[in-house]
Amino acid sequence: MKKYFAELIGTMVLTLFGCGSAAVAGGALGTLGIALAFGLSIVAMAYVIGGVSGCHINPAVSLGVFLNKGISGKDFVCYLIFQFIGAIIGIAILYFFIAQSAGGSSVPDLQHLGQNGFEANSAVGLSMGGAFVVEVVLTFVFVLTVLGVTSSQKFGSVAGIVIGLTLAFVHIMGIPLTGTSVNPARSLAPALFLGGEALSQVWVFIVAPLVGAVIAALMFKAFKPKAEAAA
Repeated sequence: MKKYFAELIGTMVLTLFGCGSAAVAGGALGTLGIALAFGLSIVAMAYVIGGVSGCHINPAVSLGVFLNKGISGKDFVCYLIFQFIGAIIGIAILYFFIAQSAGGSSVPDLQHLGQNGFEANSAVGLSMGGAFVVEVVLTFVFVLTVLGVTSSQKFGSVAGIVIGLTLAFVHIMGIPLTGTSVNPARSLAPALFLGGEALSQVWVFIVAPLVGAVIAALMFKAFKPKAEAAA
């Protein structure tokens, strides 16, 4: 159970600090600051739980690893369950923090929990189709990077930094478009708390990252030497 609880804690931290930065200090931090909050969360957790669970903390990553035979079917299902639970706990903590805020010049709004969205809920008014493609592409890049940098022990010392920086750079482009998901657990949790349009649109941010992960896994298999792929 250690690796499952590690995934829960890691996803909780990512969601709390990533979505929390967007919800509480997004105006001050801007796109770059929010992107770094997500990326640095990955870096921190990679060196804390990486040796326990691999620090997927993202159903899309777990799907990519599973398709490349990096984890068993049982671990894949349990990882997903605990990742979603961790994300919900992270948003619950964030919701509590915001609900306890009163007064001051920048009180956060309980209607903004770092959720993803399109059309009126996109900073640039991106269409639903555009949002789907954006999330597929960004997740493809992120998961492909994860698979590549974790494929060899020689990258072990820098894997967490590379993955964290990759998550940050996909957020830099994605935040104005969709708020950047690339992680179904991180997207579902705030939508559950907010309901309404956030919940009605969240399917895009669950399905598209999984599609991107599948494409990344297939592409990574194609890159592998035949002997290594067979093994």
